[in-house]
Amino acid sequence: MLDTSTEIVRPQTPAELPEAMGQSGAAGKSVNLGGHFSKRTAGGPVAAADLTISTAEMSRVRQYEPRDLTISVEAGISYCELSRVLAEHHQMIPLDPPFSDSATIGGILAANTCGPRRRLYGTARDLVIGLHFATLEGKLVQSGGMVVKNVAGLDMGKLMIGSYGTLAAIAVVNFKVIPKPSFERTFVAQFATAGEALSTRDTILKSPLQPTAIEVLNTAATELEKPGFILAVLAGGNSAAISRYERDLVPFGAKPLPAGEDAAFWGALCDFTPHYLEAHPHGAAVRVSCTLKELKTVLDAAPGPVIARAGSGVCYVYFEEPEQAAGFAAANAREGRPAVVEYAPANRKQDLELWPAPGQDLEIMRRIKHMFDPRQLLNRGRLYGHI
Repeated sequence: MLDTSTEIVRPQTPAELPEAMGQSGAAGKSVNLGGHFSKRTAGGPVAAADLTISTAEMSRVRQYEPRDLTISVEAGISYCELSRVLAEHHQMIPLDPPFSDSATIGGILAANTCGPRRRLYGTARDLVIGLHFATLEGKLVQSGGMVVKNVAGLDMGKLMIGSYGTLAAIAVVNFKVIPKPSFERTFVAQFATAGEALSTRDTILKSPLQPTAIEVLNTAATELEKPGFILAVLAGGNSAAISRYERDLVPFGAKPLPAGEDAAFWGALCDFTPHYLEAHPHGAAVRVSCTLKELKTVLDAAPGPVIARAGSGVCYVYFEEPEQAAGFAAANAREGRPAVVEYAPANRKQDLELWPAPGQDLEIMRRIKHMFDPRQLLNRGRLYGHI
């Protein structure tokens, strides 16, 4: 939710954003930066600021070339609206972020959120080809462009992805877009244990099949009453490819979802986090990154709902109390699995260790922060309390 207790500045265009940022920097005013602020429970505690800058009014499509598979948009456009524009040309940007109805592109990149289709298409860093950002010096910096190519050297724009707005304000984003597959089908199988589900996962990943998404979740994350684990596979391609999936997955007990239910199924998975947090006012979510082999350990240890990106090794584990979440994150960190309390109630974060083992990279991050924001004015504490 947008903090209305401070002065709010809403730039209308990317040209106005560096002006607002520069004035704040020159005056030494601390800034609370965001778009629609849909993920205020994500990351670190939000420190009080002198000024709030919202990019939500910057919501235009600047350039779209369907034949070139590129699009340039302002940071305040919502993922929902961008998806609608691309769908008219049967194209997509398959990030599948939580809070997709309201989340802005700038916020999605700042928090580096993504969803099930990461398995095939990667994260924001794989889809962004150019980015403009505004600094506290009042400059609008361009990184990359509108051409899909590999660029040698440091890409300054990529520093903004996952920075939680602690370095600069994202103004414009250029994406490479992906053609939608001709057909998609979802296959679901239920297993008694995580080990059985992951064994089937291993067989699929070693086969010629290349699923768009492959998820493992426990039944606590669904409306099913029977305890156990669910393996969900999203397949895309032409009709022959879908037929191959049907033939190869049947021996594992996988059944296709009834026609018309795919969108609702994957939508519920992508937005499980906001729905869970809405239902549990004190709830928290932990993100654990691990190897594919270690997924079983994390799944078995989860005391409540858990959803795993079973093709990339990222688990989301949900707790009714934030202290439980912090303990789970710390336990995984001690075992060498990077973990953060990604979402927690704002009024409880100060007392939690949200990022128990940031590692040696933290010092580099702090140096970069000093380079962009030496007076620590921008989104103080938002990077899990460490920056």
